[in-house]
Amino acid sequence: MKKEQVNELLLQALETELGGVQVYENAVQCAINGDLRKEWEECLRQTQNHVKIVRSVFEKLGLDPEQETPGRKVVRHVGESLVKAIRMAQDAGNPDAAQLVAAECVIFAETKDHLNWELIGQVAEESDGKKAEVLKAAYDEVEDEKDEHLYHTTDWCRELWIKSLGDAGGASASRGGKGSEDGHRRRSSQAVPRGDAVSAGS
Repeated sequence: MKKEQVNELLLQALETELGGVQVYENAVQCAINGDLRKEWEECLRQTQNHVKIVRSVFEKLGLDPEQETPGRKVVRHVGESLVKAIRMAQDAGNPDAAQLVAAECVIFAETKDHLNWELIGQVAEESDGKKAEVLKAAYDEVEDEKDEHLYHTTDWCRELWIKSLGDAGGASASRGGKGSEDGHRRRSSQAVPRGDAVSAGS
């Protein structure tokens, strides 16, 4: 594998985690559903830990975590844009809509994060020596959490949207159908409250 591009992946992964902390900090402020707030608070703590894990990878591999690249700047810009979108929704004065926008922004951030870690896992498999050992240890530490973050919020976002459309029955049906059969979402479907427990606009 190209050493330069592997380093680029790690730099983007670090920047994604740093941006993810900002996204979650702002998303928590928009969570008017108590269960969703707890979910995002936990995700925030885990993402803060992911920053430490990636920084540890840089330290162990002798890489510079402050190195700037065009790709890293783009990732930072995207993260800042997601935070700006959440704040715009807050400023609009509709708490339900802001909560939904925050959920969508979390999905955008977590999709990139999920991709990063899948690629890091692949690099670990195709590397050897210290690099393989360090990357595999980092990947194993976050493997379950990265899946939970993405799939939980995807279910929350779908639920909030359906609720906002005024179809509470459809929300329950959607979790009893295809979504509940998805192995990746089995845990996340249990985390989403049913019926009127979700506070979204009608």
